[in-house]
Amino acid sequence: MSADFPLDHEQLAGLVKTFHTPFYLYDERAIRDNLKYFTKAFSIFPSFREHFAVKAMPNPYMLKILGEEGCGTDCSSLPELMLSDMAGITGEKVMFTSNETPAAEFQYAYEHGNICNLDDITHIDFLKSALGGKLPELMCFRYNPGPLKEGGNAIIGKPEEAKYGLTRGQLFEAYAACRAAGVRRFGLHTMVASNELNPDFFVDTADILFDLCVELKDKLGVRIEFVDLGGGIGIPYKPGQKKVDLEYVARGIRKIYDAKIVPAGLDPLGIYWECGRPITGPYGWLITTAIHEKHIYRDYIGADACMADLMRPGMYGAYHELTVSGKEDAPKDHVYDVVGSLCENCDKFAVQRELPKIDIGDILIIHDAGAHGRAMGFNYNGKLRCGEVLLRPDGSFKEIRRRETIDDYFATLDLNGVKSFR
Repeated sequence: MSADFPLDHEQLAGLVKTFHTPFYLYDERAIRDNLKYFTKAFSIFPSFREHFAVKAMPNPYMLKILGEEGCGTDCSSLPELMLSDMAGITGEKVMFTSNETPAAEFQYAYEHGNICNLDDITHIDFLKSALGGKLPELMCFRYNPGPLKEGGNAIIGKPEEAKYGLTRGQLFEAYAACRAAGVRRFGLHTMVASNELNPDFFVDTADILFDLCVELKDKLGVRIEFVDLGGGIGIPYKPGQKKVDLEYVARGIRKIYDAKIVPAGLDPLGIYWECGRPITGPYGWLITTAIHEKHIYRDYIGADACMADLMRPGMYGAYHELTVSGKEDAPKDHVYDVVGSLCENCDKFAVQRELPKIDIGDILIIHDAGAHGRAMGFNYNGKLRCGEVLLRPDGSFKEIRRRETIDDYFATLDLNGVKSFR
C-alpha cells in the first residue's frame, strides 16, 4: 500500500504553478522518520549501520538529510563517492561497492578512507597496482552464493546468472591472499535480491553469511568485522502487498547471530545494509499533467512526463500506483493506458488501469517513485529530465534539482566545430 500523499489538491495545484510539471516531490519528514524506524529495528545488534544506496537517489541534499540521521552511503562510481563527500558522509561510512571499476576510482576511494568492496578475485591485483603496490587496511569482498541462494527476479536475476561477486572457493582464496599480503581487517558482503517482500529471504541470507564468517575464522584465522547484507528489501508497490516487517527480520537475524556468531567468538560483528528503495521509495512522487487523450483500440491519456523521467514501468513492467489529484474518491469507471511521449511503445506508466475519468489538465500523481526514479532518467529522443522538489518539515518547498534545459542537452557538443566540419 502506497504512502499517503502529503498535499491536498489545492496545495498541489499551487505547487504546480511554481514548479511546472513534470517534477519529483519528496517528503523530508517522512523519509527521516522512516530511517529512524529502520535504524531502531536493527538497534538490537551491538553494531549496526545503514549505507544508503546512492544509485537510488543521487542528490546531495537528500544524502545530507540521511547523513544527519546517522546513515552512511553505498557507492558504485566516482560521482557517487563525490556526492557522499559533498553531503559530509566520509571515511568508512562510505562503502565503494563497484564492479568493472577504473583504477582512478579505486584511488579516490582509498585516498578518502572509504571501504573498497571488491567484486572479483582478480581485482585484488588490480587494486594493488592502482594503489602503487599496496592494499588498504580494510578489505571486503562480495559473495555470490549461486544456486545455494534461491530466488531472483527480473531486476537482478538469479544469483548464478548474475555478473556480480566471488564464488565460495574464490572467496576463501581471496581472503587468504589478502591476509598473506598483510591485510588485517575484513568485511563480507552479498547482494542477491531486489525489491523482495519475503522477510525470511533476508534472514536466510544472514544465515549463509554467518556460516561463512565462522568457517573463515576456523579455516583461515580471518576475523570478519562486519557483514553487509546488501539491499533488496522491497516496498509494496501494488495494492494488497505488505510492507516488510523489519523488526521481524531483525529478530530472525539476531536469533541466528546468538546461535552462531556469539559462540564462535565473533561478537561484536557489525551488521550493515545498503538499502535505498525502502528508505526513500515510498516518500517520492512523480507529478505530471494530462496533456493529451487518444481513443483508438484503447483509451490513452498522454502525460507531460515520459519514460525518460521514470523508466521502471517500461524497463521492468513495474507497477506504480497512479492517482488523479482531486479525484481520489471518484469512481474508477474508465480504463486507460497512461503514456508518455517517447518513441517507444513501452513508454507507459499504467496499462489498462481502472481510473476516474481524466480530463486534460488534470494533475497525475505517480506513487512510490522516491528511489530509482529520477536517478534512472536518460536523454533518449532528446528528452530533458525533470527536476526534484523537497517538502521540508516546516511546510516549505526547496527545489533540490532544477529541470534540464536545451543548453544542458547541447553542453557536451562542440557546436562551433560542427559549423566548420567537412
